[in-house]
Amino acid sequence: MNVHFIAIGGAAMHNLALALHNKGYNVTGSDDEIFDPSKSRLEAKGLLPETFGWFLEKITSDLDAVVLGMHAKADNPELLKAQDLGLKIYSYPEFLYEQAKHKTRVVIGGSHGKTTITSMILHVMHYHDKDVDYMVGAQLEGFDVMVKLTEDNDFIVLEGDEYLSSPIDRRPKFHLYKPNIALLSGIAWDHINVFPTYENYVEQFKIFVDSIVRGGSINYNEEDAEVKRIVEASENQIRKLAYQTPEYTVEDGETLLETSEGPMPVEIFGAHNLNNLAGAKWICQHMGIDEDDFYEAISTFKGASKRLEKIAETSKSVAYKDFAHSPSKVEATTKAVKEQYSDRTLVACLELHTYSSLNAQFLKEYKGALDAADVAVVFYSPHAVEIKKLEEVTKEQIANAFERDDLIIYTNPAEFKEFLFSQSFENKSLLLMSSGNYGGLDFDEVTKLF
Repeated sequence: MNVHFIAIGGAAMHNLALALHNKGYNVTGSDDEIFDPSKSRLEAKGLLPETFGWFLEKITSDLDAVVLGMHAKADNPELLKAQDLGLKIYSYPEFLYEQAKHKTRVVIGGSHGKTTITSMILHVMHYHDKDVDYMVGAQLEGFDVMVKLTEDNDFIVLEGDEYLSSPIDRRPKFHLYKPNIALLSGIAWDHINVFPTYENYVEQFKIFVDSIVRGGSINYNEEDAEVKRIVEASENQIRKLAYQTPEYTVEDGETLLETSEGPMPVEIFGAHNLNNLAGAKWICQHMGIDEDDFYEAISTFKGASKRLEKIAETSKSVAYKDFAHSPSKVEATTKAVKEQYSDRTLVACLELHTYSSLNAQFLKEYKGALDAADVAVVFYSPHAVEIKKLEEVTKEQIANAFERDDLIIYTNPAEFKEFLFSQSFENKSLLLMSSGNYGGLDFDEVTKLF
């Protein structure tokens, strides 16, 4: 099969390209820029385009499929030619569904937790040598690729993202997978540039629940009121199975999960992560892993990439970095670190970096998000606001949004770095939350403070 990727360099796109190459397909692609790790990974398999740019000669009637990435524009010249030739054009999730339509599709949805839950499930399957197909949004320890597709595996585990499918297909990705087994972890308004109202955003999850195949099942976090309401109100003829955060204790910086066999130490921590674990356990049981085998495997799970990643530790201090940027994730992560190290001063730093977080109207959603921190710091770049063509955000607006009188706010990367490097971290925990890098902060340098 001949498949061409328009915008092959994307995180998801290049992984799908690699998966198809590994499956024996003839894969080609184009992009106007490709950075590492995509670049070196494509190059290693001979899939890196010789020249960056868009080339009409790559689009021929010999192609069986064209996969269109979000990075491309609707007027992309290769796309226009593919349309003129009447070629079959797929979005990334559409093509995944085509590859998975004869398998049992397990789809993990939710505003938060989906990468971690998908990672937990794959970790458990890998631990017990059970081969499954998958697509996950983070690089996992012990896995070469983020997408795996085979002819033979019965199950495929898909991280169900609610973001748009392609420049010409404005449906959320997770509407296209038609799960047999689904999970919904939580709903907290995100992607406001695409879903301008909370009601519009919530509607996407209703559609997801209704897209589960008749006779299928959904596991849902009943501690999230919106999730509970949507799932229980759905008239789809599916099994509905609730889960909640399991009992646990924290002793001397170690989290112990209560099990039928007694307390069991786990590497992950925080109520939100243990809630994710409960959801993953249900899904693994649907996939043939019993409870004891699940616990044996999950005790060795260290977390998904960029999620509460420990970057430094001494006997009296610790530093974590985390991808958290939406209000609910920031609040959950901050609480988790404070609970795990309750006798230490928590310095929590948040970079407002995404479109949503830099929107003056959305800022109020951050109320209370940093309350668990002893020292709360917010960094944002006015330049980033400018690039995103948003209205100017002021320090006063941020201070008012968080409703915290002692909030420290920086807009200059050098001043933020100076603050960080002037701290003594004796008997302290440092938490750095961002989907960016604080205007060029070198995290390797930060580790030397410990």
